[in-house]
Amino acid sequence: MKTFTNSILKFGLLIALLCGSAPFALADEFRMDPARVQGPDVCADCHEYNVAAWRETHHFKTFKELPSRPKAREIADKMGLKRIKQGSDCLGCHFTAKPDDSGKVKTIAGITCESCHGAGDKYVDIHSDFGGKEVTAENEPAAHRDKRWADSSAAGMIRPVDTYKVAANCYSCHTVPNEKLVNVGGHPAGSKFELVRWSQGEVRHNLHYSNGKENVEAPVERRRMLYLVGKMLDLEYAFRGLADATAKADYAVSMAKRAQRATAQLKALNGTLNNSHIAQIVALGEATKLKLNARDAYTSAAKKVSDIAKKFAADTDPASLAAVDARLPTPDKYRGKVYNP
Repeated sequence: MKTFTNSILKFGLLIALLCGSAPFALADEFRMDPARVQGPDVCADCHEYNVAAWRETHHFKTFKELPSRPKAREIADKMGLKRIKQGSDCLGCHFTAKPDDSGKVKTIAGITCESCHGAGDKYVDIHSDFGGKEVTAENEPAAHRDKRWADSSAAGMIRPVDTYKVAANCYSCHTVPNEKLVNVGGHPAGSKFELVRWSQGEVRHNLHYSNGKENVEAPVERRRMLYLVGKMLDLEYAFRGLADATAKADYAVSMAKRAQRATAQLKALNGTLNNSHIAQIVALGEATKLKLNARDAYTSAAKKVSDIAKKFAADTDPASLAAVDARLPTPDKYRGKVYNP
């Protein structure tokens, strides 16, 4: 496990910039406290190559492009929203906001570094302190580095090594957990989001440790974990979405199908993996009855899936998951064009 953990760290910011920072929040709320947001320029001071890759993604471009898209405008009109970038259901998943010099909160960008790694006010200084004026990331003592990483996490940074937390941000947006937005606005009820396909495509930015020379694919051990944790999160967030379902319409039907699909996929995968954590989640998926107005039941089921998924990510040796390799998406299936420095 130690060797694999080190390989994760080597690949740095693996799946950032996918979506959100809170484990779960309605789309009409700020996903981060704007007062705590630092903005991508602060990250670029050290991670210039990663930010360069980000600028080529849809997550960056959505800031300017989304408000002018006909479909977005159609959804906004149905929802009674005059301005997509201000006070709307679009803010939580499509934009990053912070106060300007006058204290007025304004959107500053699309989906940014902090959208995945958490608002940075409490961890940025810790994360960028290598131990002295003459010390850099290259000659930082290992003990100081380990403490810096631990302290950054304690201060709220969601680091790539925490597979579950950073991936949960993706699913909390890509499942579109907003019944009104879907049923009234006509927003698509989620997407065919799959963690390996999306994280290894255009949002891949594994550039920091090569000084911008290579944007390498995650090792197969990492992809195994992403694939399986992603399936677990698919079920968890389907349950979280169903907790808010009040009408038998597109939203509820989509979430129910998502839950059934995720359960079936995990069951099929565990036919060869024989993993106890996956077996527990499958049992929960099969035992949870799909019905409307069942917030408490679905919230409880989602919490149980979450707890088991966290244990799976923390305790499972990826070497034991080789049987899943045949199911992993191949590079030709990755979402979008990979940034090539």
